Amino acid sequence: MEQRIAQFFDNYIKVMYFPNVHVTDVIEIIIVAFIVYEIMLWIKNTKAWMLLKGMIVLGIFILLAAIFRMHTILYLARGSIGVLATGAIIVFQPELRRALEKLGEKNLLTNFLVFDKGKDNQRFTNRTLDALVEACFEMGKVCTGALIVVEQAIRLTEYENTGIELDCVLSTQILLNIFEHNTPLHDGAIIVRGNRITSATCYLPLSENMQISKDLGTRHRAALGMSEVSDALIIVVSEETGQVSVAMGRQLARNITPEYLATRLEQIQYKVPDSKRWSKWKGRQKNEA
Repeated sequence: MEQRIAQFFDNYIKVMYFPNVHVTDVIEIIIVAFIVYEIMLWIKNTKAWMLLKGMIVLGIFILLAAIFRMHTILYLARGSIGVLATGAIIVFQPELRRALEKLGEKNLLTNFLVFDKGKDNQRFTNRTLDALVEACFEMGKVCTGALIVVEQAIRLTEYENTGIELDCVLSTQILLNIFEHNTPLHDGAIIVRGNRITSATCYLPLSENMQISKDLGTRHRAALGMSEVSDALIIVVSEETGQVSVAMGRQLARNITPEYLATRLEQIQYKVPDSKRWSKWKGRQKNEA
């Protein structure tokens, strides 16, 4: 067995050569590397990550079958590739759709030509940030339930369409009035885009995670569900306890302070160029380890 493996690599090394590298080759390598990076970044944030692990294990198994000339296994593998690819597309159709939506939201030209962090790179102003923090904790004092979705790169048009269009400037008083008990707009979520409230009474998807705490109510489950299908930051005010929570990236931080909420909002206040996302991805890997 060891001799066969050694012979395989010896034959492979003999046919290796180092071609002349041209400028177009370098450009192609950069493009392919960028595409692979984007795919990996997307997979890391979806349940397709487990599928990728399974595909890697299956690929190693097929490679070993090729090395040891296991013809029956190779025949079955060739016949199963089309079925597996079709099945993966069907099972992960929602994730693929969201990936294409996210790609459509990108402005590649401005990503490569970011010179400063000016107003064009700002999602919302400090006034909007302060209004969000003040309103959430004012509602928390009197146990007024609230669900606020702060949009980032992925547009939430399909969820806006489930509610009532407002298109008004965000302020503390507006938020308090919307979520006041027994008012027409207090049920459901509001969606914030920039410095404006686009819609109210919006329906959000509930989390599919079966391992979340059983004491979480519908608002918290909707916040987690929204964080699973978008990059939005979702703020929840509990109607039972008055506690303020934040959901983002499939994670829920509960019973937070005003300072913590302000910090989280500051982190998404400015659009992040793609060149800085690699370090963020590595940071998430470290936290998950």
